[in-house]
Amino acid sequence: MSSDTSKRRILVCGGGNGAHCLSTLAASQKNSEVQVLTLFQDEAERWAKQLEDSDVKLTITDLDGSQQDLFAKPILITKDSEKAMSGVQIIFLVVPAFAHAGYFMAIEPHLQPNTLIVGLPGQAGFEFQCRSILGDKASTCTIASLESLPWACRILEFGRHAQILGAKESLGISYIKGKSCDLPFPVVESIQDILGKKPKIEEIQNYIAINLMAKSMVHPPILYGKWGDWDGKPLQKEPLFYQGIDERQADLLSKVSDELIATGKKLEQLKEGIYMSQVIHIFDWYKTYYKDQITDKSCLMMAMRTNSAYDGLVHPMIKTEEGYIPNFNYRYTTEDIPYGLVVMKGIAEIAGVDTPVMDEIIAWAQQKLDKEYIVGSKLSGKDVGTTRAPQSYGLKTVDELFDT
Repeated sequence: MSSDTSKRRILVCGGGNGAHCLSTLAASQKNSEVQVLTLFQDEAERWAKQLEDSDVKLTITDLDGSQQDLFAKPILITKDSEKAMSGVQIIFLVVPAFAHAGYFMAIEPHLQPNTLIVGLPGQAGFEFQCRSILGDKASTCTIASLESLPWACRILEFGRHAQILGAKESLGISYIKGKSCDLPFPVVESIQDILGKKPKIEEIQNYIAINLMAKSMVHPPILYGKWGDWDGKPLQKEPLFYQGIDERQADLLSKVSDELIATGKKLEQLKEGIYMSQVIHIFDWYKTYYKDQITDKSCLMMAMRTNSAYDGLVHPMIKTEEGYIPNFNYRYTTEDIPYGLVVMKGIAEIAGVDTPVMDEIIAWAQQKLDKEYIVGSKLSGKDVGTTRAPQSYGLKTVDELFDT
């Protein structure tokens, strides 16, 4: 396939909502060529077939309701990692955290020096896992992690039409530059260029800070607060998730956030030259990142209840003949515990910070998942090795955490 060598070559890994939107957004830019790698079943074949005679339509809907449509498509959609990796300079992983390992293993044999690898979002433990799987090649690359998706988005018609629903105001990024990496382009400016004016990409000083700010911290406290004392009786309708939050759920989330801030402050004391002031409270995060969508900023509970970005979003539920029961085998637990809270707990343990609220939530969630991550207050369960906690990769001291 012919290609213009003056253009930057971007690889988007994934085939879901975010991958549809990012690949089309990037492909619409004159200075970019986009390739897509999706390893899921026959997704690549189905998507490529949809685009034989048309572009992807990307509808961008702003908060004021105005819309614009972009039309573009990748130059290649494939399941073949060797073809997908040809000539790429920037790799975006736009897949759930549980799928990251499969993509790291797929790209590793074909990875060239001076490549930028971006988790969109990275989620907690992204850098630990990436460096472990890439081995020596990690030192020749730059590994970046964005703290969340830049926008709410959805597929309207697979392979043909996707929609972006309002971009966040700003988005944090951290990155680790490999010791032997010499990127020929700037990290933050390049990602900003690809995403457009919004959200504004703001650099976070170190990658541990962004691990402590991962949004996987939000779902488990809300779930535990709602279902921790559930009597097993079905509900007659699906309860609102964010906008149905009560004082107990908000208090649990706030206390988890307090524990993460305490972890950041302790690491700052233990490691000279490390600044963790960007690890902010979740309430402050909401007021910053959703400032135009929240109508009542009086407290965390009301900020979440009045966040229009969350309109209509409900708890993950299973419909039965008697009504609705909670689905504990959903990404809010299956992903946000082993690739979220357990990672944060692991960092806190290395820092020597007690996390009683986090411990309580993990202990409850691991029962639902039939796993053992935590024993008492220690991350010493038999399934810790299946998580992205730093301990899974042999990192046990503060110096080892920051030895990049």
